[in-house]
Amino acid sequence: MMKGYIFDYGGTLDTGGNHWGKVIWHAYEHVGVPVDEALYREAYVHGERTLGRNPIIQPDFTFRQTLEKKIQLQLDFIETRCPEVTRAQYGEMLLDDLYTRTCEETARSRSVLLQLHERFPMVLVSNFYGNIATVLREFQLGGIFQHIVESAVVGIRKPDPRIFSLGVEALGLDPSEVVVVGDSIDKDIIPAHQAGCQTVWFKGEGWTSDPVDESAPDRIISNLTELL
Repeated sequence: MMKGYIFDYGGTLDTGGNHWGKVIWHAYEHVGVPVDEALYREAYVHGERTLGRNPIIQPDFTFRQTLEKKIQLQLDFIETRCPEVTRAQYGEMLLDDLYTRTCEETARSRSVLLQLHERFPMVLVSNFYGNIATVLREFQLGGIFQHIVESAVVGIRKPDPRIFSLGVEALGLDPSEVVVVGDSIDKDIIPAHQAGCQTVWFKGEGWTSDPVDESAPDRIISNLTELL
């Protein structure tokens, strides 16, 4: 029997289940940044690793500011290989394109979450930079989750199942009564099962086309409204 939800954030509530790396790449295509996907992927990984190693994102950073830093790191890396691709030329266009899409997607998620909030307690469990509370307020998601478990705060990152156990503890439920919703088989579904939870995989466009074990989740959805 299901009595509460744990939601992932990035790639689940803000992209419609699509991996952020692919979402940003499609913005590069839409804006017309003249790079191939292979170089972009190197730049994306470089940016994420840089943000993971350094306290660049501050607790009061909005998502727009966070996204701006990501794009800056990517474009600065690309410029070392392709001097004609500059942050000054493409940075603002990419930021505006991506932020508009994120606002639209998050608004759709908010509509579903508000309906679920009337029926179930919900907790957010996310690998994030320490500013998730600021981001939730930015997108009018504050108050929907009764607790937030953020990797940068608790010192545990997915795919460590202990981060989901913290979410279960915050709900005050048995793990078997909790459903975890996330976009990643490796970081959400498998460790949530290891923590004893039920799982829903929000299936979108992945970072790679490698096959995944679709038997791992208890349920698969392609739109958050299916939870209703």
